[in-house]
Amino acid sequence: MRVSVLASGSTGNTTLIETKQHKVLMDAGISGKKTKDLLAKVGVDIKDIDMAFLSHDHTDHSGGLGVLMRRYPKINAFANSGTWQYLIDTNKIGKLPVEQINAFEPGKTKTFGDLEVTSFATSHDAAEPQYYVFSSAGKRFACLTDTGYVSNIVKDAIEDADGYLMEFNYDNMMLRNGPYSWALKQRIMSDVGHLSNDQAAETLLDVVSLKTKHIFLAHRSQHNNTQLLAHETAYEMLEDGDANLPADVKIIDTQASQPTNLLKI
Repeated sequence: MRVSVLASGSTGNTTLIETKQHKVLMDAGISGKKTKDLLAKVGVDIKDIDMAFLSHDHTDHSGGLGVLMRRYPKINAFANSGTWQYLIDTNKIGKLPVEQINAFEPGKTKTFGDLEVTSFATSHDAAEPQYYVFSSAGKRFACLTDTGYVSNIVKDAIEDADGYLMEFNYDNMMLRNGPYSWALKQRIMSDVGHLSNDQAAETLLDVVSLKTKHIFLAHRSQHNNTQLLAHETAYEMLEDGDANLPADVKIIDTQASQPTNLLKI
């Protein structure tokens, strides 16, 4: 299994997950053209994408999905019933080809050849948010962003993974002292908001293991965080917290419009 975080942040989120049999997008929050261009940068033709898994309806995760489905009929798209219903009722991403819509409810596991996918519910102010663990050839890649807190059920779902995509959305002091209204700050810090650097690092302390080799720091706020703060928090808390990590673990920064290398998990 190989992974590249194509785009991550407040402006759009899309991750490529590749196995021998499949090329998959997790979320589609950027334009079709930008998705095509970023895939090309890691050597993948967008025509080879055969599945997309949607976490929730917010535009920075779903905004490009309708275009991709209409333009590339090969793509089977998966989300839970609540998310599909909201997107269809609001026409938020345009008319969707019915034959490409697939329901994937929270707490379920589906197998697609050499890829197994498990879904789990998260806590965010969307219609019915959920995230996924992708497994192939004995390796597990767990994805978790856009949640206000991490329950024990979620920790059980993502623990002991070989790789993580983890939300490091905001620095507490930057958010509190920043330009947002107090109402928006409260929403971000709430149980249906986002994870701070500290919350994300504390979650990793509970779930990483000696198997873990890659940690992608994702969904960083443009206004309430910096790459350095997120990276230092992850590194220092994992080191000081005596996390059960191998010496060669990689903490990988992600960007809003530049893909990470296509890394083997």
